Amino acid sequence: MNEKTAKNVSKFLSLVLRHSPETIGLKLDENGWADVEELIEKCSKNGNSLNTLTTELLDYVVENNDKKRFAFNEDKTKIRASQGHSISVELNLSEAEPSEFLFHGTVGKFIESIKKDGLQKMSRQHVHLSKDRETATKVGSRRGVPQILTIKSGEMFKDGFKFYLSENNVWLTEEVPAKYIEF
Repeated sequence: MNEKTAKNVSKFLSLVLRHSPETIGLKLDENGWADVEELIEKCSKNGNSLNTLTTELLDYVVENNDKKRFAFNEDKTKIRASQGHSISVELNLSEAEPSEFLFHGTVGKFIESIKKDGLQKMSRQHVHLSKDRETATKVGSRRGVPQILTIKSGEMFKDGFKFYLSENNVWLTEEVPAKYIEF
């Protein structure tokens, strides 16, 4: 499998499964699931660069995506993004108790705003946190020189904030007030 093709498919799936299914006329259910056959059919009809999307290519992307961004249902008839939606979906995540500290990767231009307002979910359903500095560094590096924030997640949890762990091990919460962030 060509890694460039896999990366393009991953980016496309992020678009249609997390943000804009209407781009290709795709319908997601309330839990964010898309029918695999419908996804493939809509891709072939929309004349985009992924008009040769196949179940084999989807299998490869789901299995080999370094962040495990996508998942199939048990019989592989449906696919969805594991987290990161800007559209309203119910992922049926269970509350979980986080470790004492979690991490968030960002870039310098956002630090002053974060110091003032904390971490906000913005257009997404949750704030995304990483279990380790290495993962947070990768996340922060996507937009420039990474700044790694240490989140006092254990303290937040004790203070009543809810945390969820997505299928691909990303920690999710509604917000992180500035007082729980070490800069």
